[in-house]
Amino acid sequence: MNSNSDNSDASSATASPLIHQVAETDAPSDGRVVALEPVVKSQPHDVQPVVPVQPRVLAIANQKGGVGKTTTAINLGTALAAIGETVLIVDLDPQGNASTGLGIDRRSRRTSTYDVLTGDAPMRDAVIGTAVPRLHIAPSTLDLSGLELEIGQDRDRAFRLRNALDTLNATPDVQHFTYVLVDCPPSLNLLTVNAMAAANAILVPLQCEFFALEGLSQLMKTVESVRTTLNPGLTIHGIVLTMYDSRNNLSNQVVADVRQHMGRKVYDTVIPRNVRVSEAPSYGKPVLVYDLKCVGSEAYLRLATEIIQRERELKAG
Repeated sequence: MNSNSDNSDASSATASPLIHQVAETDAPSDGRVVALEPVVKSQPHDVQPVVPVQPRVLAIANQKGGVGKTTTAINLGTALAAIGETVLIVDLDPQGNASTGLGIDRRSRRTSTYDVLTGDAPMRDAVIGTAVPRLHIAPSTLDLSGLELEIGQDRDRAFRLRNALDTLNATPDVQHFTYVLVDCPPSLNLLTVNAMAAANAILVPLQCEFFALEGLSQLMKTVESVRTTLNPGLTIHGIVLTMYDSRNNLSNQVVADVRQHMGRKVYDTVIPRNVRVSEAPSYGKPVLVYDLKCVGSEAYLRLATEIIQRERELKAG
């Protein structure tokens, strides 16, 4: 327990200097799946897709690994597409798991988010359609792991993603996106800073385990640093509790503690541990395509509906 705490303190200590260092110099197909189409009709009639001029950009972030960021990006993106949104997933993890989980072969990633962030290609050139209607992805490659060395001295290094997304819907007569989900790496580096600087809000997957609240506290400090220095409009859209096991007393206690501390920031929807959710990526499919009727699929559909409801409230407010 002391070892974990020491590591957490070290992570927290390095977070703020990186952001402030950046801020000091920066200025502000074939084989399409149709099985999901009936899902749209099953949603409540009062939940209508919000269609902004610019896409709403949600960074799916948590400095801790293994909490379900990529799983949430893939399946939330699929669920949003299933209820009528046009979604782009931006894979910012050099491991490229979101790309693999959507069935994008590495040989098909001719233009990647690395090319976009280095300025060698516009975002539109990196976008690939998936087997899910209205769901697209900008894939990543291992080249991303060297991005910080390549652009680390550039004045606009923290705003490369924001600038690329600004032009995403500018081209007439092409499909426009309503949501962009950015799958962040499990650390605070230049890639995560780019995601937070570009995002309207952050969606935080939080595993139902003992150290969840400690990691959440660190993330909140990071978000506040980014808000102060790089992106004044950044907010926490919500916290989604993942890998929940109702048979586990610890899971129930974590849910209660997070709801007590974070209140309405915690989504009502909880993502359960589910074998089908774990199996789906090995087949290159979202769980909603792999098994639409499993409890994991149902949970992500509820989460997508809840996010749309929050968007309507934000727009009305």
